[in-house]
Amino acid sequence: MAKVGTKGVSRAEREEQILGLAIEEFGVHGHAHVSVAEIASRADISKPLIYSYFGSRDGLASACVRRAGDLLVRGIAAAPVDADAGRRALDTLTAIFAVLEDCRHAWSVLYDPTIPRGSEVHALARGYRAELAAMGAAGTADVLRRAGDTDPLDHDLLSRVWQHSVHAVVLWWLEHPELDADAMAARCARVLVAMGNPI
Repeated sequence: MAKVGTKGVSRAEREEQILGLAIEEFGVHGHAHVSVAEIASRADISKPLIYSYFGSRDGLASACVRRAGDLLVRGIAAAPVDADAGRRALDTLTAIFAVLEDCRHAWSVLYDPTIPRGSEVHALARGYRAELAAMGAAGTADVLRRAGDTDPLDHDLLSRVWQHSVHAVVLWWLEHPELDADAMAARCARVLVAMGNPI
């Protein structure tokens, strides 16, 4: 990402640029290993300027979590709802890929294990993760209901399988940055078909 600087840049635009750099830093290195000084250096601005915008290091981290969480929640909520389970799974994954195409490290920011427990940042990230989990649980429950399955343990099992599968797919994609969102969607479509889920 290009440096931010201060000349000829509005406050709103500069704030967006700082957030972009900070999300990348937190996503790649983890909350515990990111310094405001490094972000300021990458942005070619001063630490005090970042503090004037976000108040503190945790204020900046919280802003990154909000941006990542809002992007993912909105993106998934906008995904089509198909009666076919395979199609629905692919549409949801495709929506996630579309979000991460423009903000590749958003997922890592939300699911960062180095965020200190008990902190405001952790509570905020946990809230977004819970919201995403609830969306996934609602989707998998609907899939089972359409199949005539009302067993609550089946619902819990499929919800867990889906959530962990999505997490694994996103982490795999982060290990293969050469693949774009369309390539990932096509790859997932092939895998779903091979698993007996016609798309």
